[in-house]
Amino acid sequence: MAGLLLCTRIGNLHTTLGLVADGEVHQVWRVATDERRTADEWHVLLRGLVGDRLQEVDGIAVCATVPAVLHTWRDMLTSRFGAVRSVVVEPGVRTGVPILMDNPREVGTDRIANALAAVTLYGGPAIIVDFGGTATTFEVVSPQGQYVGGAIAPGLQISLEALGRRGAQLRRVELARPRSVIAKNTVEAVQSGMVFGMAAQVEGIVARMIGALDVAESEVRVISTGYLADIVTGECDCFTDHSPWLTLLGLELIFLRNS
Repeated sequence: MAGLLLCTRIGNLHTTLGLVADGEVHQVWRVATDERRTADEWHVLLRGLVGDRLQEVDGIAVCATVPAVLHTWRDMLTSRFGAVRSVVVEPGVRTGVPILMDNPREVGTDRIANALAAVTLYGGPAIIVDFGGTATTFEVVSPQGQYVGGAIAPGLQISLEALGRRGAQLRRVELARPRSVIAKNTVEAVQSGMVFGMAAQVEGIVARMIGALDVAESEVRVISTGYLADIVTGECDCFTDHSPWLTLLGLELIFLRNS
């Protein structure tokens, strides 16, 4: 059994770090993903965030969608954490989840971690909706626990930024729920389109995926996760569960399978 793990998800916009032990996430931090940050800078940042608890960490699990930052993390793991067991999720790492895709190597490692955590915690069939800033991803797990595919849509944050940049009479607004779906001003009109538009998109895609699985709707667990999930989850009727740190729990499971 592993003790205290540092589980890290390196995303395009943000990097999420958490201390995980025995299926529970004890502390979480989210920082900007910066490709210019060196291995030494990452180490200093970790020491500042985790503090004395960094000495308690006896395992590190990492998944990444940014190759340049992952390369820097590999350098840091070698130079600063050489005595600590580490697992980087990549092709060849055991997950226990069969990936039924045209090219399994193309599947994001964070999506695999989500699928493993969902299978372990909830069983199949399941649909995981991960609300990230860059993308909202949908992962589908069969009744047999296989990763059978999914969908990728633009994330809330980049959608909002793109609208602010390209709309001549629009500006960037806070990503928050407006008072009503029928907005009375431009700011709330943008918020309505973002929040309720995403909610409708999620419900529509989930319904289509359940139909494609050819199983009863009542048999499917639909799980929301991701740091923007709180904005949309309450506006959807399709979710059965909410697990904000599902990816970190999946990383712990992958670490245990490869230790």
